[in-house]
Amino acid sequence: MSPRISVSPAFRPVLDPEFIPACLWNRAYRAALRETGREGGPQGLAIALERSDGSVSVCHTAVLPHEGGNVAINHRYVERLLKFLLWQKGGYRVTIAGDPRVADYLRTVYAPGRARAFDHKFMGDRVYGRAMVIDSVGLDAAPAERETAAPLGRHLDGYRIGFDLGASDRKCAAVIDGKVVFSEEVAWNPSVQADPQYHYDGIHDSLQRAARHLPRVDAIGGSAAGVYVAKEVRVGSLYRAVPQDLFDTRIRRLFFDLQAAWGGIPFDVVNDGEVTALAGSMALDDNGVLGIAMGSSLAAGFVTPQGTITTWLNELAFVPVDYQENAHVDEWSGDGGVGAQYFSQQAVGRLLAPAGIDLPADMPLPVKLEQVQKLAAAGDPRALGIYETIGVYFGYNIATYADMYDFRNLLVLGRVMTGVGGDLILSVANRVLKAEFPEVAERIRFHIPDEKEKRHGQAIAAASLPAIAAAAGTAPAGTAPGGIVPAGTATGGTATGGTATSGTATGATATGGTATVGTAKETHHAIS
Repeated sequence: MSPRISVSPAFRPVLDPEFIPACLWNRAYRAALRETGREGGPQGLAIALERSDGSVSVCHTAVLPHEGGNVAINHRYVERLLKFLLWQKGGYRVTIAGDPRVADYLRTVYAPGRARAFDHKFMGDRVYGRAMVIDSVGLDAAPAERETAAPLGRHLDGYRIGFDLGASDRKCAAVIDGKVVFSEEVAWNPSVQADPQYHYDGIHDSLQRAARHLPRVDAIGGSAAGVYVAKEVRVGSLYRAVPQDLFDTRIRRLFFDLQAAWGGIPFDVVNDGEVTALAGSMALDDNGVLGIAMGSSLAAGFVTPQGTITTWLNELAFVPVDYQENAHVDEWSGDGGVGAQYFSQQAVGRLLAPAGIDLPADMPLPVKLEQVQKLAAAGDPRALGIYETIGVYFGYNIATYADMYDFRNLLVLGRVMTGVGGDLILSVANRVLKAEFPEVAERIRFHIPDEKEKRHGQAIAAASLPAIAAAAGTAPAGTAPGGIVPAGTATGGTATGGTATSGTATGATATGGTATVGTAKETHHAIS
């Protein structure tokens, strides 16, 4: 007789009572395995994910006897587990060791034109530059794990610029020896912009604004939503409106072009979640940090207990959160019950109707969030119900993260966490953890950055990404004797390092070898 996976959460989201937490479903499945005596036994299963740098992650598990009613249950378990692993750790080559029938099933799901076509394309061509494949081997032939890790940032010397690119604004700061001397947010709307020049010009403008507050620029570090490999843009929701041909020719090496425009100074860009986790680690002076940012989407980053970062993706916006059959479908990935729909502005927008809050359909999500925040501050029970619902989601999902990451500090931030609503989310999540997962609640420490830390900590962490060579100071904020012309400042009517398109900006000129702020006509370096 096949076991039935039955889940009964002690807490049910007031606006989504059919929610089935991934952690409870998976724990119920493992309990069924124990009843059969198979968990960890010789008929186990291993899932290995290989990345283009040769690193390999391996997850060891087991499945129920693959027969009768168990088949559908096994398919559900393994497919959702693989989905989580793909977006947590990444990989273009998946090896299923133990049962070829499981591999055969996954090949029918992760394939062009099938249910996980989005994941198949992104893990293959878009992220790793080669076709995604699913191999099958015997359990004793499972690939060996080969994880890699490296230090990230923490370079505070010199004159630096740090930036962060979000879906509704871009932040930029000038940093001198680890101290922020200027910071600014500028509204923009990149995800609907098909012209790559919009992206280049916006980032370029923010860098120029910060550079006015420095005598020179030694290094630039930045963070942005998406997947970045050695500064190269592989995937990013910020660029989703850019046609593929233009993405390949003008977005993929966007930050190389910006680096060239700034004279080739050290210039690094990584996923925004990684910088969030790094900022938390630096602020706490501790490691083992998982950073979660609930903004326009869900961003995440991980600093290991040893203080390094891995080559994992940590794109938790696409990992399974809710196992109910009719879970809300993410419009980009086409999958139901994934993180972005539960921990972001998208979640707030989705819960408006169940809460009974009527806002114009064409109102942008950031504005809808602001309206909900105002209602919550006034004590409106409808708005508070939205935050309570997200709090239940979050409490259960922290337990999922604890199953998959080794962390002791949980950094939580993002616009959804602002105000009384954010306090309610954490309060409810804490209640869920203490009641359902006391062992997790015992070992995890929450950290909520204050406004200064959120603005300055992220900027300092981003600015700290590049190391400055011994001969620092080669990139002044303006033209200086022996220096360079930075960031597309016009020289004789042509842009340094590329072709020109007209525009105006504030540049800088040199006086006696010291850069002083002045005004100049600028010609934008076109993306090659």
